[in-house]
Amino acid sequence: MTSNLRLAAALCVALSLCALLAVPANFPALGGDARLTLAVFALATCAWIATPVDDTYIALGAGLALTATGVISSDTLFGTLGEATVWLLVCAFVLAAAVARTGLAGRAAAFLVGGARTVRQLVHLTTAALVVTAFAVPATSGRAALALPVFLALAKALADRKRLVVMLALLFPTVILLSAVATLIGAGAHLITVSVLWEATGDRIGFTQWLLLGLPLALASSHLAAETVLLTTTRRADRAGPVRVTAEEMQRHSESPVTGAWTQAEKRCALLLATVVALWCSEPLHQVSPAVVALIGAVVASSPALGTVRLKDALRTVPWSLLLFMAATMAMGVALADSGAAKWLVSGLPADVAPGVFLGVVVAVSTAAHLVLQSRSARSSVLVPLVVPAAVGAGVNPVAAALASTAAAGFCHTLPASAKPVTLFADVPGVPTYTPRDLLRLSAVLAPLTALLVLFFAAAVWPLLGVPVTR
Repeated sequence: MTSNLRLAAALCVALSLCALLAVPANFPALGGDARLTLAVFALATCAWIATPVDDTYIALGAGLALTATGVISSDTLFGTLGEATVWLLVCAFVLAAAVARTGLAGRAAAFLVGGARTVRQLVHLTTAALVVTAFAVPATSGRAALALPVFLALAKALADRKRLVVMLALLFPTVILLSAVATLIGAGAHLITVSVLWEATGDRIGFTQWLLLGLPLALASSHLAAETVLLTTTRRADRAGPVRVTAEEMQRHSESPVTGAWTQAEKRCALLLATVVALWCSEPLHQVSPAVVALIGAVVASSPALGTVRLKDALRTVPWSLLLFMAATMAMGVALADSGAAKWLVSGLPADVAPGVFLGVVVAVSTAAHLVLQSRSARSSVLVPLVVPAAVGAGVNPVAAALASTAAAGFCHTLPASAKPVTLFADVPGVPTYTPRDLLRLSAVLAPLTALLVLFFAAAVWPLLGVPVTR
């Protein structure tokens, strides 16, 4: 379907829904605010799917429409920018800028990858290194940009083994996307999920709880994906030979030293990052909000005496467009919940559906959603406000359902345009990389595997960690 046909189809669907909602005799259980909310929600979703207009612009327009029509107050719209989760993400990007400035990531990569002697060791050590970056760099696109020089160094060292280079090109974005679920700051979609859960149910997921639930899933899915990439992209002969990646080869693609004595700036930054992560993980002990901890870390990281980056330089790395998008979609979620629109949407679902079936449908829809909505945050903005009330109606724990939906929506590997990391590694000048056919082959195997893994965690692992399937 061409873009024009897709736009026409989406416009017809949106206008048809709006026309149905405009007739008072239709859906008598719906109030005026709910009708307006559903109309705005439908138009925004169709615009996200079918138009080239920036996602943030659409979200801001939807939030403005809901405010202008009185569905939500201006305080609600603007107040979302003051949410603790927004501050957490801003400060996390400042910390990430400090880490990137010192070159700690290059040292860590050289230390881990340099120990590989076989292809499988290289793949899993690279995977472990990429999972660790989820704690230092928020957002998958930032992690992809940070990891690109490491990939270039590996590609140079393995230049005579083209199939291995293609495999690594596919491995990097795959692990970056799947390992994001490890931490609350791994993706903007996580913060949207936390906000929707808080507004709709009063359940708050903190950094520590998310880490407890998400890190095991991130490790399992990342290493499962690493094996899948390895087996679907290479042959037995490709995997048989030894590998050797030296520090000198890594150094050619790094502006800062990857070996030798640590500088004072590197030591200070490493200590600061370790302290911040430790404080995040020990939140139940000291009761200090992760956002406050992140703000303290950002102030120290950018201070004249102890910092490694100037504050104005660090703030340039913050994706303000993403933050505005998050704020606007949070306001849309509030409107869906407060107007009764979300409850009405799920009221027609059968009440006697088994929890396992419900979770299976949620995971399947969330896994496939990237084919329609390319933005990970947009997927959560559309799905989670509907999943939460549907879970309550079906007797399923809304926390388990929302987490399962968000984790499953992290799969977005089918097309080069499905996610920014996939796009970035699909076209690296001077380096052989994967084709759309390679992505389709991987997706056909990995999509059902990751969906089943998320279901397994929701049904068997998370209940052991305090999040049962039912309430």
